[in-house]
Amino acid sequence: MLSSLRYLAGSAGPSGYGSRTTADEATLPAGDLSHITAIVTGATSGIGAETARVLARRGARLVLPARNLKAAEETRARILADLGDAGSGGGRVVVLPLDLSSLASVRRFVHRFLALRLPLNLLINNAGQYAERFAVSEDGVEMTFATNYLGHFLLTELLLPAMADTARATGVQGRVVNVSSTVHAWFAADAGDDGPLAYLHRVTRKATPYDPTRAYALSKLANVLHTTALAGRLREMGADVTANCVHPGIVRTRLIRDRAGLVTNTVFFLASKLLKTVPQ
Repeated sequence: MLSSLRYLAGSAGPSGYGSRTTADEATLPAGDLSHITAIVTGATSGIGAETARVLARRGARLVLPARNLKAAEETRARILADLGDAGSGGGRVVVLPLDLSSLASVRRFVHRFLALRLPLNLLINNAGQYAERFAVSEDGVEMTFATNYLGHFLLTELLLPAMADTARATGVQGRVVNVSSTVHAWFAADAGDDGPLAYLHRVTRKATPYDPTRAYALSKLANVLHTTALAGRLREMGADVTANCVHPGIVRTRLIRDRAGLVTNTVFFLASKLLKTVPQ
């Protein structure tokens, strides 16, 4: 109870940060990040856009993967305008096409990125979707799971050698950050299930009714399990790269706004003082 009250009040913990700390404040002690190259998925809106903006302000080079290239270029322009540098520093924010629901697109993105011969210190797997209606990806996988987990899994696997090489060459520890949610705990297998994969298989074959919240929770659980397994692999490899999984808090981003309706709007209005802002 005490920890919940401290969270709601924004009280700082042992780290010196609390739930009301903004990204600007949290990164201030890091100083100049001009030696860092970061890939941030889902950077065209919400917390992904704020993450990219703040990293750029600290000097980091950014690679912004996006399915909607127009939105990504607009994000790039906003970042450069925020820096007061619409010209000479433009090469430090790179936009590349990526559709996370397509494994072929993930492979093409990695090929393009590696062709740039850039180091890679930081991979933030932030992009996510909450699909109200059932859909299947071009690879035959339920769309929420394909986008939120499977695409990020392959992206991480293909980029891991570059991250390990960068850490070894520069002496700067690399970091993979998977953005999950406490919603991952909402997933519970049906009676008689063999587990999450059996459930996913049945949903994909339409043998089980599609529940968007359960599908989202399963994808977030997969993010957590991936992070745990990846951390062990990295230790075995002796790679100076860490795997981290985070719950960002409850934030009114586009993911929530897409669920807008009378009940949702009323709940968020009543709870607005307890929610995090995007910068937080």
